[in-house]
Amino acid sequence: MELCNIAKVRMSSTLRINGPARVNGEITLPGDKSISHRAAMLASIAGGTSRITGFASSADCQATLDCIQKLGIPVRQKEGEVTIEGRGLDGFNVSAQPVRLWAANSGSTIRMISGLLAGAPITSQIDGDSSLRRRPMRRIIEPLRQMGAQIEASKDNFPPLLISGRQLKPILYRSPIASAQIKTCVLMAGLHARGKTTFVEPSPSRDHSEVMLPAFGVPVSVEPTTEGWKISIEGGHELMPVSYHVPGDLSSAAFFIAAALLGQGSNVAIKGVGLNPTRSGFLDTLERLGAKISRSNLRHSAGEPIGDLAILASELSCAGGTCEISGPLIANLIDEIPIIAVIATQVIGRLEVRDARELRIKESDRINTVVGGIRAMGGTIEEFEDGFAIQGPQKLSGARVQSHGDHRISMAFSIAGLIANGVTEIEDADCAAVSLPEFHNLLSCLAGEGVVTVIKE
Repeated sequence: MELCNIAKVRMSSTLRINGPARVNGEITLPGDKSISHRAAMLASIAGGTSRITGFASSADCQATLDCIQKLGIPVRQKEGEVTIEGRGLDGFNVSAQPVRLWAANSGSTIRMISGLLAGAPITSQIDGDSSLRRRPMRRIIEPLRQMGAQIEASKDNFPPLLISGRQLKPILYRSPIASAQIKTCVLMAGLHARGKTTFVEPSPSRDHSEVMLPAFGVPVSVEPTTEGWKISIEGGHELMPVSYHVPGDLSSAAFFIAAALLGQGSNVAIKGVGLNPTRSGFLDTLERLGAKISRSNLRHSAGEPIGDLAILASELSCAGGTCEISGPLIANLIDEIPIIAVIATQVIGRLEVRDARELRIKESDRINTVVGGIRAMGGTIEEFEDGFAIQGPQKLSGARVQSHGDHRISMAFSIAGLIANGVTEIEDADCAAVSLPEFHNLLSCLAGEGVVTVIKE
């Protein structure tokens, strides 16, 4: 099997895919975005030098590192390795206030680092691009204000945020939704509070923060209750520096998994990818549909499960003719829903996604953009306020598809181009760099010569 080497290729303008095409080869992906964000933020308040290998190459995670550096924390980078010299809980050091931070397109950056800023002895303003300025912040502002944080935002609670750090008090916060970003924000603020901070969510969201905090020396209590999933920490702990390895990003792997499943004769191996159970809903869902996915070389790194995947082209079908993705499972695979829509066009039966209203407030309105992309390629899709339904299998035709500047839409419809008849062109395809700058290079390697072309305009 051919090994595809990673190369950061910052593509511009339009991506052209000549379909249909199979994919074959072996890849290793850059580190998980969600884990990289958290590792960098916690390392910035640890008491010493942390070394993080496998750090994500995404523009989002670079935004987090840029913010940390502007907070006076030394950061060194080289080829997937990041060294951060933490100065302790109160170690942020800025020459002028408010210090101005730029989160770019990263909702993870602004929502999670706000928890650290709320308890730091500085004043900061954090802002982002036009897309981020449309992302709601009330969900983090409310619990932080309950902890005593001083935060100013627009009247509709959108960025920019002006945060004046102060001593915080611990709270018990019952979140109305399962959200790893809200949870992490509250827990990071809780590191500055004196006493126990408890976060309760209606169902488990990604648990990377709970898994990672003990590696930095912070005990975490996690328990299911009649109220929901309950996570508690005690504030005031000095964090220890770490040597930490970030596994490959499963959300990025999802696109190549889909390409392998849908392309007749395809065979792809993905090495060293994260298999955290709160992230593997995508794999579990595909396996229930009949996907041929094998997991091997299973191991753990700092509490995170890692393994290798082998994916073969598969006939996918809904048992009984209908299947639904909804409820608590949505939080487990929210990032993968755009590519699930593409997969659904080839599934025998009706696949319905519900309870996914959160997609309306991502980098784009992902329900609307998914619907538009499927229809542009000649597919049929029913749109709901909280999701969509697709009856398959369908024949897709090559078309010009707008990415709307959304990295997951761009990558999802690039995969759709591999199963469509004819030429598909993805506008503004360079936005894939928000999460995976290597995407076009890896896709081209797996698909072979002449299938994937970049048109610079």
